[in-house]
Amino acid sequence: MVHSKSRKLDCRSPQSQISLPEAVGERLNRTACATVGTVMSEKMDDQQAMTPTPSGSRSDESVALRNWQLANGVAVLDSAYEYDEVEQNEMRSAKPWQKDPHYFKEVKISAVALLKMVTHSKRGGNLEVMGLMQGRVDGNAFIIMDTFALPVEGTETRVNAQSQAYEYMSVYTDLCENEGKKEKVVGWYHSHPGYGCWLSGIDVATQALNQQFQEPWIAIVVDPLRTMSAGKVDIGAFRTYPQGYQPPVEEGPSEYQSIPLSKIEDFGVHCKQYYSLDVNFFKSELDSHILSALWNTYWLNTLSSSPLLTNAGYINNQIGDLSMKLKQVEKRWARSDRTNDVIEQLDKAVKDAHTVCSELSCGVLMQHLKRAMFNHGETYDPNAQVRVDDEPIPDIIADDIVPAASIEDVEFSDEIVLVEAVN
Repeated sequence: MVHSKSRKLDCRSPQSQISLPEAVGERLNRTACATVGTVMSEKMDDQQAMTPTPSGSRSDESVALRNWQLANGVAVLDSAYEYDEVEQNEMRSAKPWQKDPHYFKEVKISAVALLKMVTHSKRGGNLEVMGLMQGRVDGNAFIIMDTFALPVEGTETRVNAQSQAYEYMSVYTDLCENEGKKEKVVGWYHSHPGYGCWLSGIDVATQALNQQFQEPWIAIVVDPLRTMSAGKVDIGAFRTYPQGYQPPVEEGPSEYQSIPLSKIEDFGVHCKQYYSLDVNFFKSELDSHILSALWNTYWLNTLSSSPLLTNAGYINNQIGDLSMKLKQVEKRWARSDRTNDVIEQLDKAVKDAHTVCSELSCGVLMQHLKRAMFNHGETYDPNAQVRVDDEPIPDIIADDIVPAASIEDVEFSDEIVLVEAVN
């Protein structure tokens, strides 16, 4: 049992009493709006599932799109689309980034480029994918205007470009120049499905090599599984330090992120060889038409999908990883090891548990709200079989189905409540 300040959901039913910490409330708005991975990617490869959007749902679609833009902080910035070729050539000739390892501080990504990166990462599933980014440099910031995927073979832990990818890259960039597209390739992106945004040893070597011969160059990492689970794009931008450079001792990750136990060693060995940049998103007024076209009808999948089912494998891996971390702490604690290292390890495990709890609670709350809205007026019969097209579906555990509650029965109040985890 945990005592916490919360917002209480009372569905006036003995089986539907839920209390959530405030952190869940922050995630609710992000998850309730159509997240990039859930909204657009579930049926991107299934063209038969694409159906015209009913005219009556256009306003709902625009609301979902605005919610996604607010959740990810997409700002209107028309000036980012002004390309000065003379200025770019002068900056590339001056190479100010060679004098200061921390010259670049920020990366600004267009909303269209962001959607293309995340949908590509989502289609890859548990396999890593890779692509390149086109843009320019503006002062100490990268401006990412567009992206394109590379035909590479990835695994669950790494992705490497082969000769086919380099040929594709060369032909694609030549065609862009022929079409009058002035933005150069300024970096690469790849996915880390389920284990956070950071650079592995292979990533550090790849980025360092590109910074040596193709400056200016930036690396971006996207986690599609955490994006779907948290309801906000999980993304990071990085640049490596020059060979032989020693960063200040106090430098490190700007904020804590959960790293799976199997990846901690790789993360710890190389975490001092690169630094992260601030990531912001932008769009122009004209981008609204492109975003609407990309949005299409996939936002409707949010209403029919459940993050608890979509991310079941990822959630199981999170809980399993958390269990192993706690077992390590338990073994050291049993040997009377009370060092600060053990306390810090336990503190990180608690943070991971809080994150998992918040995401699961948010998913359960969304299911309650959907049932309250779409099953209004239906009665619940625990002995009835669920049927589809008059055919009974076997192996349905009726006791696990929560009775429907009317929307009038849902009320929120700020108070101290008890939160129980029911096994």
